[in-house]
Amino acid sequence: MNNFQYSRATDIADAIRLLTADPGAKLIAGGTCLIDLMKQNVERPSRLIDISRLPLRDIKETADGGLRIGALVPNSDLAYHPLVEQRYPLLAAAILAGASAQLRNMASVGGNLMQRTRCAYFYDTATPCNKREPGSGCSAIDGLDRNHAILGTSASCIATNPSDMSVALVALGALVHIAGPSGQRTIALTDFHRLPEDKPHIDTNLGTGEIIAAVELPPHSFARNYSYLKIRDRLSYAFALVSVAAALELDGNAISEARLALGGVAHKPWRSLEAEAALRGRAATPDHFSRAADLLLHGATARAHNRFKIELARRAIVRTLIQAASATPQSQAHKKIA
Repeated sequence: MNNFQYSRATDIADAIRLLTADPGAKLIAGGTCLIDLMKQNVERPSRLIDISRLPLRDIKETADGGLRIGALVPNSDLAYHPLVEQRYPLLAAAILAGASAQLRNMASVGGNLMQRTRCAYFYDTATPCNKREPGSGCSAIDGLDRNHAILGTSASCIATNPSDMSVALVALGALVHIAGPSGQRTIALTDFHRLPEDKPHIDTNLGTGEIIAAVELPPHSFARNYSYLKIRDRLSYAFALVSVAAALELDGNAISEARLALGGVAHKPWRSLEAEAALRGRAATPDHFSRAADLLLHGATARAHNRFKIELARRAIVRTLIQAASATPQSQAHKKIA
């Protein structure tokens, strides 16, 4: 373990001050991702800033009927919160599809959004990786790329974002409230994570000294016609090969509103406004779902070992939309542990 300093932030302003003063510092709350990276010598922070005691654990209704979720709300608490279970079951299902119960108990909402890729080459410090060391190269491009991205890739990186929660939040149109040295700002979650381009070491659009304060869900919750499907190598505690968050608003069998997002296929949760627009006003049929899948996967590029992902994603999209349209969401086979 490398030497590092430890500070406990007394409030949000103190956390921002400490983070701004030390470019090598990292925030820590549950630590479910960061501690692993430190053990592997991937992350070597000069200082850990403990924000676990900041007052960011509330889940409150907003004036317009949405929900504001504090950045330190544990994933389990969020998934089992009555307002989330009733109004945003898509989000609850996505959270329960991720990690283990023990990790969900520790992991925070903000930490989930900030987690790094689970690319094996990123974790292996003996191999070149542009995310660890910019300009060193991407070992995955000519390596074992089975779990890697098929959308939004670049010559610098083909890693994927591992979050299940983020996929549902993107589909629901969530906002991220950010606090920093220049005050507060809000951005759409679709704009929070970055594609790799030529700077894959920068995962998000957070600025220097900025931290996540809360996530806000809009009033439109899609509480009836939704489904979250996660396809992985084993049922539990595995990252997605492909995941799909689908939400529909139906008028009879006609689609009046549609939301669709993919996980496990890109450096960020992947949403296509064009695919959603193609569903609006259409009948909820497999043919129209297949057309939406083609639009969502437009530009997908396979490599040596992950060609199967394109067809897998296409079939998963159609299946998830069928489940959403029939109000028979995919069961995640998880139970609450008291």
